[in-house]
Amino acid sequence: MVEGVDNEKIANHLDRAVSNIGRKPLKVLVQVNTSGEISKSGVDPSGCVELAKHVKLGCANLEFSGLMTIGMPDYTSTPENFKTLLNCRTAVCKALGIAEEQCELSMGMSSDYELAIEMGSTNVRIGSTIFGPRDYSKK
Repeated sequence: MVEGVDNEKIANHLDRAVSNIGRKPLKVLVQVNTSGEISKSGVDPSGCVELAKHVKLGCANLEFSGLMTIGMPDYTSTPENFKTLLNCRTAVCKALGIAEEQCELSMGMSSDYELAIEMGSTNVRIGSTIFGPRDYSKK
C-alpha cells in the first residue's frame, strides 16, 4: 500500500508503473494536508474528492483504499486534523458511492494514536514508539 498519493501526477505515474510490471492493482491512500502546513505534503481538503475520483475512476491499476494525514509536530491541532479527515472521508465516500467502512483512515502517530483510534483511525503509524524518536537536526 502506498500512503502518500497527493496529486494526479503521482497517481498516474504509479498507475503506469503497476501496469508495466503486470501486477494486481496497488492499494493507495490519498494524503490530505489537514493542518495547512506548507511543510507537509497532501492535497488540500477541498481537493480530496476530485483526487479520490481520479484514482478510483481514472487509474485502473490502483485501488483507492482511503485517506491519510500527518498532523502538526507538536500535536496542538490533532483533534481538528482528525475531524477534517473524517469530514473528507464522508465527502469522498458520498461522491464515490462507497460505504465509509470501506474507506481506511490512516491518522495518528506515536504521540496521538490513542485519540486517532478513538476518532476512527484504522491505521496508525507508531515507528517512534518502536524505533525511538527521529533526529530532525540538520546534518
